[in-house]
Amino acid sequence: MYFTDRGLEELEKRRGDEEVTLAWVADRMQEFVDTFPEFEIPVERLATWLARLDDPDDE
Repeated sequence: MYFTDRGLEELEKRRGDEEVTLAWVADRMQEFVDTFPEFEIPVERLATWLARLDDPDDE
């Protein structure tokens, strides 16, 4: 198990039954980067990966 798995498991356990929009997730990610600017690059990479996940032009 990776260290990050614990955080993902906690997220699912605490908020797994909630329905949210991607706009809400993007806002929370922006707040996170504003609070922890040293994580800007990994958050940007995750956001880009999620945005392009089903885009056949990016394969």
